[in-house]
Amino acid sequence: MTKLKTYDVRTHGCQMNVHDSERLAGLLETAGYVDVASVAPNDRPDAADVVVFNTCAVRENADNKLYGNLGQLRQAKNANPDMQIAVGGCMAQKDRATIVTRAPWVDVVFGTHNIGSLPALLDRARHNKRAEVEILESLETFPSTLPTRRDSAYAAWVSISVGCNNTCTFCIVPSLRGKEADRRPGEILAEVQALVDQGVVEVTLLGQNVNTYGVEFGDRLAFGKLLRACGEIEGLERVRFTSPHPAAFTDDVITAMAQTPNVMPSLHMPLQSGSDKVLKDMRRSYRSAKFLGIIDRVRDQIPDAAITTDIIVGFPGETEEDFAQTLRVVEQSRFSSAFTFQYSIRPGTPAATMPDQIPKAVVQERFERLVALQDEMSWAENRAVEGRTVEVLVAPSEGRKDSVTARLSGRARDNRLVHFSVPDGGELPRPGDVVSVDVTYGAPHHLVADGALHGGTYAVRRTRGGDAWAALQDAPVPGKPRVSLGMPSVGKPATAPASATACGT
Repeated sequence: MTKLKTYDVRTHGCQMNVHDSERLAGLLETAGYVDVASVAPNDRPDAADVVVFNTCAVRENADNKLYGNLGQLRQAKNANPDMQIAVGGCMAQKDRATIVTRAPWVDVVFGTHNIGSLPALLDRARHNKRAEVEILESLETFPSTLPTRRDSAYAAWVSISVGCNNTCTFCIVPSLRGKEADRRPGEILAEVQALVDQGVVEVTLLGQNVNTYGVEFGDRLAFGKLLRACGEIEGLERVRFTSPHPAAFTDDVITAMAQTPNVMPSLHMPLQSGSDKVLKDMRRSYRSAKFLGIIDRVRDQIPDAAITTDIIVGFPGETEEDFAQTLRVVEQSRFSSAFTFQYSIRPGTPAATMPDQIPKAVVQERFERLVALQDEMSWAENRAVEGRTVEVLVAPSEGRKDSVTARLSGRARDNRLVHFSVPDGGELPRPGDVVSVDVTYGAPHHLVADGALHGGTYAVRRTRGGDAWAALQDAPVPGKPRVSLGMPSVGKPATAPASATACGT
């Protein structure tokens, strides 16, 4: 009996990395490997034959996390010299050959622009008996052309662009992901249609600055058109996108969100700081008044929108007054939640060498005040939803305590996490199905919907997404789709598409 060749892809970082890891899994399965999670527990090896780290370089401890994980695998590599370890993603793009110097048991290092090279690099390393390092400086083919092993039967990521044209002083991403490259609208819509044909009911459009989509072919209104075009795809129930940049956020996008029923009333809009001085030092090309104006216009057209954000505390030169301005903007914005970060030096960024680096103790104290305020705001926003009936797209497991509380979990249309109860005798929904339930309690970080236990609303709508999930329960990894082939590319358009039909071609 031929021994199975197994793989294990470990992902760190943003949604772009998560989607890239789906591509890496697809490539490895196409090359004859199987997900180690699909192997029966009694037959599962202690370590997969190929372990791939898809890394992030944004966080301060990214280096420590990577080398700690690599160190843990050294013993497994010694025990099985045929095992291969690969490192990709942003940390690989940044550190390159340094990884092999610090961890000589690594077999392959590949960058953000050549994830499609992984199988060939593994073969080359095996044949040559040495580490293979290949880092391209620019994207040769868009990742959508690669095979994919999606994580979900009913929800999918769709990249509309890669790279970033901004020069934020705290961010290393542009140097690692390159300049923005946009896909043709027709290719994007063809991929979305293909996903819907497979049972997907929710897609999330991805881009480093998703709303600058169209810059490469000269159409500043292309993103709003793309949202409207997604609204024309029959069977696509939910459309989300992440992350837009405030400087490029135009009113036509707000109107497209409001007028396109399957575009969800949720918006992740990174603030970073409420201080105009700090925003200038960050090279964020907007100011607090513009940011608040966007929030006001979104709520004017989409009153129930849940707005989330990113905030950095302790950027070099941030004074107590600067921080107070951030707190003021947070109060005015009424974010439903926020990802809050303590500034940390990232070598290679302009901010790393700026004067007036803030002492750690000061950053920590400000951070705690910000978190306390945002928790208060999040709780108030969630309490305001109590008594409403919400529509929840059921997930396989989003709640750590679901098994204890006998609840199921999923996401409301505005992307809030909802834990809901099923009444005695009530129909049990499948992941990918939609339930309507009454919210009984708004907690700081989620909603509880136990209304069905007291005679309130409980309605299950079976969907094609639920059918797709159910059909995969006998798959090697239950609920995970098999590999799908990449979307063919027809090249970059020579001229800008006509404005009236830009998203339909």
